[in-house]
Amino acid sequence: MTTAGDTTTSRASPDDFENILNFRDVGKTVNDFLGRKLVREGLLYRSARPDDATLHDRRLLVDEFGIKTIIDLRTKTEHINAAKKRQADVTTLAESNAALLEPMHIAGIRYLEIKLTGRRFEKFLLSQLSWWSFIKFLFLFLTGFRMRAIAILGREVMLPRGLVGLGLDTLDNSGPEIAETLNAFLSPGGLPALIHCTQGKDRTGIIAILVLLILGVPIDAIEHDYRLSDEALLPEKEARLVEIRQIGLTDEWGETSKTLVSRAAEHLVFRYGGIDSYLDGIGFGGWERDMLREVLAA
Repeated sequence: MTTAGDTTTSRASPDDFENILNFRDVGKTVNDFLGRKLVREGLLYRSARPDDATLHDRRLLVDEFGIKTIIDLRTKTEHINAAKKRQADVTTLAESNAALLEPMHIAGIRYLEIKLTGRRFEKFLLSQLSWWSFIKFLFLFLTGFRMRAIAILGREVMLPRGLVGLGLDTLDNSGPEIAETLNAFLSPGGLPALIHCTQGKDRTGIIAILVLLILGVPIDAIEHDYRLSDEALLPEKEARLVEIRQIGLTDEWGETSKTLVSRAAEHLVFRYGGIDSYLDGIGFGGWERDMLREVLAA
């Protein structure tokens, strides 16, 4: 299994992107924080959605960072909304961003769409609704009012559970999707890879937490990587808060949680007996973990 990490270090910086926020090399981030190399650099990147990437941004992804795979963790509703936004932008922003006239997918990059919050997760959230709210949700969803339906879940389930609670729910109810995502890093020729959701903060954060725990990275370094999203997302904060409010959530959902990383690590120990037992249970076993370390550990 051949990879490009550490052998073709890019001279480009995340600051060179015009329309991709929250982009960083996870390995470099934790290594710089620790002052020692635990993770191979140039192999695992994370970001917010790259939907509005300019032609310049696309060239950076392919030629400078060498991205071979983009793993998209978003839901179907998020993809529908992204397509609508892109179509609207074509008529108003095409002159300033010619990439909007190009296909969404960049030539030469393999795209994987893995809805991290899959069917089991959705069933869990719906099970938390009252019968009346469940009926309203179904009616709105089936009649095409997806955002209004999701706002019911946002107000009545997600908001009370909080950002941390929802992260733990993801660990408990998205095992197959998490295993599929982790296995994607083992695909021959699949690295370097970029993983993202909408903000590149929470769902992307869960995957990054698990990868770094497998690699033996200390909790404080994992927290450092996770919390960098706050500053990195500032340029579009107001626009993202509008999206967050539309699904019934409060502004704090636009920021990272001070306790998500530590709570996730504790949850894996107290509920499952540790990360190895958890990963065994979702189908990412010892052999796969050894292979991930072989690929990503420095």
